[in-house]
Amino acid sequence: MIVELGFAAAAAALVAFALVCTIRLTIGPTAADRAVALDTINTLVVATMALVGAAFRLVVLLDVALVYALLSYVGTLYIARYLEGGSW
Repeated sequence: MIVELGFAAAAAALVAFALVCTIRLTIGPTAADRAVALDTINTLVVATMALVGAAFRLVVLLDVALVYALLSYVGTLYIARYLEGGSW
């Protein structure tokens, strides 16, 4: 009972942090602020998936979190390159 409550509290905190980052994503004054907020949201989603996967003992969620993290990293690299103005 206590372990489930701990997992639920941690997941709720991660979701709350993601909502705060969503606010920064919408009102960010620069494109770089929005990119950082999006990357932070992606990291929080990966952490939440890993937490839920550990709570329910679902290995498939850990696999999905790993693939999502890799795709998020590549997406962040492309966004950074676009913001820098580099050529493809």
